[in-house]
Amino acid sequence: MKSKIRWGILSTGQIASTFAKAVARSEHGTLAAVASRDVEKARQFAEKFGQGDVEALGSYEELLASDAVDAVYIATPHPLHARWTILAIEAGKHVLCEKPLALNHAQVMAMVNKARERKVFLMEGFMYRCHPQTAKVVELIQKGAIGEVRMIQGSFGFNAGFNPESRLFANALGGGGILDVGCYPVSYARLIAGAAMGRPFADPVSVSAEGKLTETGVDGWAAAALRFENGIVAQVATGVQCQLDSALRIFGSTGSLVIAKPWVHGRDAGDTTTIEIHRRGQETETVTTETQVPAFTYEADLVAQAILAGKTEAPAPAMSLDDSLGNAMTLDQWRQKIGVIYEAEKPENLTETLTGRPLARRKDAAMPYGRIDGLEKEVARLVMGVDNQTEISHATAMFDDYFERGGNAFDTAFVYRGGLCEKVLGQWIANRGIRDQIVVLGKGAHTPHCDPDSLTSQLMTSLERLGLEHLDIYMMHRDNEAIPVGEFMDVLNAHHAAGRIRAFGGSNWSVKRIEEANQYAASKGLRPMTAASNNFSLARMVQPVWAGCVAASDDDQRQWFEKNKLPLMPWSSQARGFFTDRAGPDKREDASLVRCWYSDDNFKRRQRAVELAAKKGCDAIHIALAYVLSQPFPTFPLIGPRTIEETRSSFRGLTVELTPKEVAWLDLRD
Repeated sequence: MKSKIRWGILSTGQIASTFAKAVARSEHGTLAAVASRDVEKARQFAEKFGQGDVEALGSYEELLASDAVDAVYIATPHPLHARWTILAIEAGKHVLCEKPLALNHAQVMAMVNKARERKVFLMEGFMYRCHPQTAKVVELIQKGAIGEVRMIQGSFGFNAGFNPESRLFANALGGGGILDVGCYPVSYARLIAGAAMGRPFADPVSVSAEGKLTETGVDGWAAAALRFENGIVAQVATGVQCQLDSALRIFGSTGSLVIAKPWVHGRDAGDTTTIEIHRRGQETETVTTETQVPAFTYEADLVAQAILAGKTEAPAPAMSLDDSLGNAMTLDQWRQKIGVIYEAEKPENLTETLTGRPLARRKDAAMPYGRIDGLEKEVARLVMGVDNQTEISHATAMFDDYFERGGNAFDTAFVYRGGLCEKVLGQWIANRGIRDQIVVLGKGAHTPHCDPDSLTSQLMTSLERLGLEHLDIYMMHRDNEAIPVGEFMDVLNAHHAAGRIRAFGGSNWSVKRIEEANQYAASKGLRPMTAASNNFSLARMVQPVWAGCVAASDDDQRQWFEKNKLPLMPWSSQARGFFTDRAGPDKREDASLVRCWYSDDNFKRRQRAVELAAKKGCDAIHIALAYVLSQPFPTFPLIGPRTIEETRSSFRGLTVELTPKEVAWLDLRD
């Protein structure tokens, strides 16, 4: 077995030099290679920090391809963290990426997903989280040294003097205090709030903030208040134009802790740090931590030991992947509150994938496809719902990932978030230039505007929002039985003839009305409805999720779909979380879940899904999705993941095979 990890350092800036010195002092690592886009800089770096045995490479790609490197330290400017971390992971390298892990939560989400899929180590480089002092602070909080934690105050800032070309102020380089040093007090506050609740970390339930922007659009100084679920409030402050004390204070019911050097202790050498414990009526107690090596050496050794032990995440209080996701989300909210938007995040600039490669289906994509009459393109059996995608950076990460997994079908509607979802989807389609490769399912004519005239006006508006000339599939979002079905079929056929829609059908239409519509079409020589989108899942919909919802779960409707082979594109195909840990006879926090899905027969189905999942080595939610995919009529389930992790989980359902006997058993028809 290896006794040391061979490090490659990507980039040669100041932080890279600090890490190289730290590796030289480490027990479990050695510097093997360094890469720069200027090979002469790489040679100088290698000579300074190596003993003649460090490879000096003239490109980052060469370092990732080197067999002499086990793990990569990413020391590039912030906007390049995501790209080179993902490429390093794809090259089979373990990664320590300097903080912040990426520009925003969307990028972090993609990085974390890639690391988990490839089963390699990834950690965000908050070196203070690996220092003995931090572990001691957590221990004191957990032991109740100051009673119940009530408030946290943390600041990290300095006045660098304004220079628009500096990375600290350049918008294109992710400048400003929040990402550069504000991430420290945020991460520490989340650590302490978690420790107070017996967890590795906690995420705030709300973030409020104020700040001052520079002329380059980044934050010169800013402050935020974080409120946690147990009442803890954290006040955090940062700045690159404001000299702050860069300290941490934790206030409890019986005392307080003061950490004078919480983040930058011992950067290049060992250090002595102190934690002051103040209790009312008592003398100040001082806890001292003495170290012989730099803080970065602790970080390098912790990562190396984890890799050597076969781990893919760091132990607390170092940054786990979920911890990094939460930190990125909090920083996003802080920036959003004061209006910091980076050029790379603007909708019109999201034209490249994170890796820089053209968007394409992965070679290992296992997506099955089906046919819907009226479309030349095949349709992915899992359809991506976009009803919760309202922010372009996040949506881009989600849609790119789905497409790479083989997904090509997107479900949207005129009413989703006042049109924002359609605009976001349309922007992504334009940015990627893949209109001919995808299927767009649009919906309109929702109650109370369910009439032919509203259908037309909403369709035209949807096409404008999406920036498209046509929808591949159009569904009426609701039915209006007060209007003769022929009037709807006439207008749908008119839009088909005009080239605005290809195939069409009804969402939340009864099979009786679909039959009437298609009989009318046949009598008039018109095109029929060729698909439907009603609710269908392993769990029976007890009460409608929304007014006017129609489910296709009863025996008569199932037999109709089986007989007619009409494709069903079911919404809430996984019963909105009923087959996850969110549901249970004693779990009644989610009123909608209780009202719509809780019943004795559904809990029996859920229990059977749990039992079958145990046999097949998956989760009940995967069984529930496989059930929908295994019907004797064509189904194209709609999924509505909010994170890439949820998408990955849904795709697991594609790999679960169910026999007809198992399908019947799950549905209590044995």
